Amino acid sequence: MKVTLPTAITLFRIALIPLFVLVFYLPFNWANIVATALFAIASLSDWMDGYLARSMQQESSFGAFLDPVADKLMVVVVIVLLVEKNPSILIALLSIVIVAREISISALREWMAQLGASTAVQVSFIGKTKTVAQMTALGFMIFSEPLMGLPIFQIGLVIYYFAAILTIISMVIYLRAAWPVITRHG
Repeated sequence: MKVTLPTAITLFRIALIPLFVLVFYLPFNWANIVATALFAIASLSDWMDGYLARSMQQESSFGAFLDPVADKLMVVVVIVLLVEKNPSILIALLSIVIVAREISISALREWMAQLGASTAVQVSFIGKTKTVAQMTALGFMIFSEPLMGLPIFQIGLVIYYFAAILTIISMVIYLRAAWPVITRHG
């Protein structure tokens, strides 16, 4: 199998995960800045690999499989680390909603693909908006320190609430789109 540039970028995103974890736990004042930068690079590479795959006509079934896996791995790792660093029932509940949706929709997409109905659960505008809100919130929460008098962690938490709401809305949209197939094959 030939590894295309978009797939190499996706693999790079996966390789960033252990580095991110290491930096996240470093006991230095600058660790949150570097961890935020690594997360930002990973988030931007998610957009970049998809864009390059389409524009260079290098879309592949392996890339289509690997890209969401890389996304989910990074997001879940970050969420687990943030919940561990900021233990609160609110952050835990929001995180459970987000992770449960990611697992559920990934499983739904896989099942729909097996049934030949994957177009019913394609990424929607709400899903993309949820991803942007989620990545922004997580980036702010990773950084966590006040910046120019702004409470960055709290701003990130507000955006995280918004991301959780969009998570529920997008899940409902995906389930409604898939419902005719689910009832036929259930």
